[in-house]
Amino acid sequence: MVDVDAASNPVPADAAPISEARRTGGDVLCLRNVELTLPAASGPVHILKGVDFEVASGRSVAVIGPSGSGKSSLLSVAAGLERATGGEITLLGESLSGRSEDELSRLRRGRVGFVFQSFHLLPTLSAVDNVRAPLEIAGIDDAEARARAALDAVGLSARLRHFPGQLSGGERQRVAVARALAPDPEIVFADEPTGNLDTETGASVADMLFALAGDRGAALVMVSHDRDMAARADRIVAMRDGRIEA
Repeated sequence: MVDVDAASNPVPADAAPISEARRTGGDVLCLRNVELTLPAASGPVHILKGVDFEVASGRSVAVIGPSGSGKSSLLSVAAGLERATGGEITLLGESLSGRSEDELSRLRRGRVGFVFQSFHLLPTLSAVDNVRAPLEIAGIDDAEARARAALDAVGLSARLRHFPGQLSGGERQRVAVARALAPDPEIVFADEPTGNLDTETGASVADMLFALAGDRGAALVMVSHDRDMAARADRIVAMRDGRIEA
């Protein structure tokens, strides 16, 4: 699921303020005994089983584990993109329990960034417009300038008017990184951000993601199969069979 509000900014009057966690260095994300069970023809499938997990402001965490261990599901429920079926999730100091989709969208707006494996760029928009459009939707006056600055930060100032189909895979992912970080979010979720890239290009994108998140003081929660990339995070969390293993 892709949420366009992930790349917007907390300008609207009903947007939540910067969290206390960002001011104090406390936890921006906390999961307690979180469960996720989905129906299936053969019976309920237990995807997450009593997960406890927290991320401090400005820190990076890599989530590793075999396919099917629940890594991507953990990111989805943590960001409120998928509803947990049990437990408690607190994001940016706010409980996600019982919130409507509109309320979750307002909570994430400008404060949560997303980078996906498959880029999720709009093919009919140029690079700068892919970054600018969500900012404009949020009513940001300097959306164009922000978008240009974000793309310059990822080395794409010469590709502003190129469409996704005219960009390489690495360039498209750099646009996605720029889109996620343009609003200066408090936390960024990255699901296999280098999974579709070759080793050298993936390492370059990872460099930018870690550097830009660090420069902005954003927490980073990243799912990755790449142990070398995971080792760059402040903390590694290993999952197996829907549980935190280590």
